[in-house]
Amino acid sequence: AAPGPRSYTTLRDEAVKLFNSLQQLESERDPVPLMQGVLQTCLDLPPLVDEIYCQLVKQTTEPPAPGGQGDLHYWQLLTCMSCTFLPSPPVLRFLRFHLDRRSRFPASEMAKYACFIREALGKTKGRECVPSLEEILVLMRRQEMICTVHCPGAPACSVAISSHTTAQEVAQELVSRLGLSQSPNLFALYEQSRRREHPVGSATLLADVLTRFE
Repeated sequence: AAPGPRSYTTLRDEAVKLFNSLQQLESERDPVPLMQGVLQTCLDLPPLVDEIYCQLVKQTTEPPAPGGQGDLHYWQLLTCMSCTFLPSPPVLRFLRFHLDRRSRFPASEMAKYACFIREALGKTKGRECVPSLEEILVLMRRQEMICTVHCPGAPACSVAISSHTTAQEVAQELVSRLGLSQSPNLFALYEQSRRREHPVGSATLLADVLTRFE
């Protein structure tokens, strides 16, 4: 399930807890819940976003075992961070410099993460929810998610989406697929739960909707 409400202590104490989580991440066999916990804390406590970015840059600069499990997990968390939060301008410049240095060795797996992260930072505008467990797994592989949309009078459609895809973009793609581009009608996506159905705002990120379903 998606993380629920949490209680926090001081920013200093929470920063220490996050640092300990990063240390644990290095040897964690299943890093996904830990990553989601770090992301949730950053969403709830925005002043810690820059701190985590700086820590991840530090951990991925000269890792003791380049390309090892710990190094990989740090790059994967950095990938998730880049699709969820924008750091402050000074930290963003520092981060881009770090990514550019890593991109000079395009054959390495870490360089592929660096390129993915740099592209994501150009699209990220902030999230309502942290990535779902499924989204984190997809981001760890630098892939897209598959979203199933049920259309009245037509078969369900599968649409590939990223962390940045909006409801309007998906609606436009479905309209094109169903041959309705010339229709005078307006089209929108609806989110349906057990109790109610309501339209999804055109600028809403589909990834946030999927997280709420999780």
